[in-house]
Amino acid sequence: MVGRKAIIFHGTGGNPDVVWYRWLAGRLEARGYAVEVPYLPGLNVEPIATFLPTVLAGHHVDENTVLVGHSGGAAFLLAFLEHVEVTVAQAILVAGYCTQPNTSDEPVLQESYDWAAIRSHVRDIVFINSREDPYGCDDRQGRAMFERLGGTQIVRDDGHFGDYDQPYERFELLDRLIP
Repeated sequence: MVGRKAIIFHGTGGNPDVVWYRWLAGRLEARGYAVEVPYLPGLNVEPIATFLPTVLAGHHVDENTVLVGHSGGAAFLLAFLEHVEVTVAQAILVAGYCTQPNTSDEPVLQESYDWAAIRSHVRDIVFINSREDPYGCDDRQGRAMFERLGGTQIVRDDGHFGDYDQPYERFELLDRLIP
């Protein structure tokens, strides 16, 4: 595939240099992908209505783009996919959620989603959640998105797939899921 591209969105309070983000970027670059791992300090801090247009304007996506989001970055992908104007190749939401997962403020969430628009803007969508996610970004959240969007749901018992207290330097499953 010519011009393959991937964008990896970190989670709330994260940055491109934690957990498996750089490792996955390196694996994809070795296979010919152009990879972006943007630093988005406003993610899940700034309201989605003002944050989303800035991020959309800063990234070009097309039919050869793969989007990966972790935690707040995965929740962000729902709004991103709803509002892009093309159909991307693949989106993988790791520890994602579409409703309030815990008692924390979640400005990354929209009040409602146009699920048909999201579905029409991605050819292959995958949800990876853990039954034992400490923040509530669990398999029930994955199931709620899967029931609205289809795709593939993968359920593991693996915490938050990386966090300040859960080193997760490699994520072999992600590497295998992205062609």
